[in-house]
Amino acid sequence: MLAPLALASCSNDNDSSDSANSAKLEVRLMDAPGDFRTVVLDVQKIEVHLKEEKDPAVYQLLPFKAQTINVLDYVNGKSALLVSTDFTPGDLSEIRLQLGPDSYVIGRDGQRYDLKTPSGQTSGVKLKLDKASLQARQTFQLLLDFDVAKSIVERGNWKPGNDKKERYLLKPVIRVVAQDIAGGLRGTVTPAAALPQVLAIRSSITVPDTFSTAADASGAFQLSGIPSGTYRVEFFPTTTAPTGQPAYRVVTRTGITVTNNQVSELGQTTLN
Repeated sequence: MLAPLALASCSNDNDSSDSANSAKLEVRLMDAPGDFRTVVLDVQKIEVHLKEEKDPAVYQLLPFKAQTINVLDYVNGKSALLVSTDFTPGDLSEIRLQLGPDSYVIGRDGQRYDLKTPSGQTSGVKLKLDKASLQARQTFQLLLDFDVAKSIVERGNWKPGNDKKERYLLKPVIRVVAQDIAGGLRGTVTPAAALPQVLAIRSSITVPDTFSTAADASGAFQLSGIPSGTYRVEFFPTTTAPTGQPAYRVVTRTGITVTNNQVSELGQTTLN
């Protein structure tokens, strides 16, 4: 990435009615390495097609800020979070990437070579989805695995000294891994009267994700549909302790592990 990713909001407020009835959709990008120093994709738009939509030309635009991405930054298990948004539950049939004119590579020789992407710049790069069904209160992830070695093709008639812009074509080969992310985290706080906001921040990735909820009047809280990983959980009291009682304090717990398809028990957290 030429600058820190300007991402769609990753917050998840479980108290809102909209959030309670919606799914969470994530789109991530990772890369299989190739023989280049840098591979930059100019991604302009990300769209999805719904199975219930009968018109094949109608796509739903996802909240994504156009940006250039060096995909070689996301290898060996790292991934770039491109989209994280609430989404109406239902089935997806296709995801489409619209690429701009500014994709390029830097070769092992240190030279920059522009990438021509004729299909990506017109109709977009279309990727079929199988079994992509979004459920309420769960997170569904589309992981785009970009294969550099297969996607960048050298023209057979190019020779050193020719126009550098004509050396490589971009013919994207992208494998889509579609999966439910059904991890969860729950616990209690004491005193319950502190009514804290609860933030779960996944710090085990390149760009942290933040999910939020609030403890109820009994002190209980639960976050559902969050990705597996290592989190720190922060508690922010929203009330003041009565006179004569210890003050409520902000508390941070670290090293909290969430596993896919399991609800992790955080136990009790004391706020005074």
